[in-house]
Amino acid sequence: MSVARTLAEESRDQPKRFKANALPVLGFSKEDKIGTIQPHDDALIVTLRIGNYDVRRVMVDQGNGADIMYPDLFKELNLTLEDLTAYDSPLISFEGKAVIPKGQIRLPVQSGPEVVNVDFIVVDAYSPYTAIVARPWLHALGAVSSTLHVKVKFPSGDQVVELLGSQFVAR
Repeated sequence: MSVARTLAEESRDQPKRFKANALPVLGFSKEDKIGTIQPHDDALIVTLRIGNYDVRRVMVDQGNGADIMYPDLFKELNLTLEDLTAYDSPLISFEGKAVIPKGQIRLPVQSGPEVVNVDFIVVDAYSPYTAIVARPWLHALGAVSSTLHVKVKFPSGDQVVELLGSQFVAR
């Protein structure tokens, strides 16, 4: 018997008043894979509202500690170098090369009903993505992501909201 099943069984045995105060559970099941192509090794690619624009090709990377914006999005948002604050630490690209950031900018990112401010590090490097949202965004949203299930889930009030990724775009 798995630990998850044991915890679920224990939860069922709790008095109802205890359950009424419980927060929504963030997790994934085999049903969450319905509608996805399995097996796969696709990246988790979503559309988010950044600033006042719907932005496609945003990669969710829970292994990354920095939220990144690439040149195409920087131009699309009509941002200028004067909009940036200094950011001096070099980053390492997917190719293993050092990248010197142009700066940093804080922008609102909307996911469903929730909006969090994200500090994007702006880099002048090629990427098939317009941006990368990483652990800082996930943690600010209280979200969990699953590349296997091609989804991000996060609490909003007393509900769990699902943000669906696109395998089509990822491929």
